[in-house]
Amino acid sequence: MVTPNETRAEPVPSPPAPEPARRVDIGTRLLRLVDAIWRPAVLLALIFVAWWVVTARGWVADYLVPTPAQVWERTTQDWSSLMYHSYVTLYETVAGFLLASVLGLATAVAIAYSRTLERTLYPIVLFAQVIPKIAIAPLIVVWFGNDLAPKIILAVLIAFFPVVVSGVAGLRSTDPELLELSATMGASRWQTFRKIRFPNALPHLMAGEKVAVTLAVVGAVVGEFVGASEGLGYQLMIANGNLDAPLLFAALILMSLIGILLFVIVEVAEALLIPWHASRRSATPLTTS
Repeated sequence: MVTPNETRAEPVPSPPAPEPARRVDIGTRLLRLVDAIWRPAVLLALIFVAWWVVTARGWVADYLVPTPAQVWERTTQDWSSLMYHSYVTLYETVAGFLLASVLGLATAVAIAYSRTLERTLYPIVLFAQVIPKIAIAPLIVVWFGNDLAPKIILAVLIAFFPVVVSGVAGLRSTDPELLELSATMGASRWQTFRKIRFPNALPHLMAGEKVAVTLAVVGAVVGEFVGASEGLGYQLMIANGNLDAPLLFAALILMSLIGILLFVIVEVAEALLIPWHASRRSATPLTTS
């Protein structure tokens, strides 16, 4: 029995149950995917229609701009050969991109952690970037032969710079208060790099990687222009010499598809590595769940 001087204890409300994690069903993902791709699909369709109209009406000679039917016929006719040359270019591009990523990240770490190395390496990296790669490609072919090595080296040289610049920017963008906190808690330089600096640099680094992977395709093709007996660049040279416009267009389209494919792969890798970053909030449905 409660006396007048006692107060009745109010019941403590129980905390609300946590909301279950929202799961995006397949239908919603498909709707987002459609919303993401219908605009570029319409634009490509309009370009295709304009291409077909121009060539069908004979406004441009066939040896300059072939019809879509001619390109398709030549692609199916030489499908096995084009696939082989595409594989060669893809291999050179991927090898060059991976080497550029490793070397570029190592250089970025060295520059970010050492003022002496920054003053030593940065001018050299900049100097190497501003040199036209097509100008030094013949020299690289003379030095390293006529096999895959020169193409991979040129892909590395072209893709290297964006990785270095983005890596340095990312490593130096770490909040100084976080670095002071890690030092106060006795974290080693390796622990600080692994737990703080590198995760913080990933958004910048992945932006550079997306630029680098497309430039690596250019580097591989430039090497094939100078000296090669295989690859899409070699096919372009053969088609240009023979005024074979359908083969030229087929090789260009395959080259573009290689660049798009590699870009999408890097985009997916970015979504898996930094799903927490603000840049992923407005990402396309191709890389969100």
